[in-house]
Amino acid sequence: MREETRRAIAYIAVARITGTAPSSIYDPVRRRHMAMSPNYDINAQSHINASGPTLYHHGMASQVNLQFDGPCFSGYAYAEGHHFFGSLLGNTLEIFDYGDGKFYRYTV
Repeated sequence: MREETRRAIAYIAVARITGTAPSSIYDPVRRRHMAMSPNYDINAQSHINASGPTLYHHGMASQVNLQFDGPCFSGYAYAEGHHFFGSLLGNTLEIFDYGDGKFYRYTV
């Protein structure tokens, strides 16, 4: 899955699970904060929409289906054709991307 899509999933998941939209998420691999808002991915300079179980990243033309169960979530990224799942534990969000078989972590 593309980084921009994964980052939007992480951001929206944190916002939905905690009920608070952070001003950024931190990517420890890239060692930088990614500035975002509920409707805009500042790093990708693109709008994102999240309504009900659907997330759409306009810059990536990527629609995502999201399901939540407490601090856990799962879904499907249509543009990439891959499932994913994740959870928020404390201030660390982890996503497993079935497309590349890897875990990705973000902190808030």
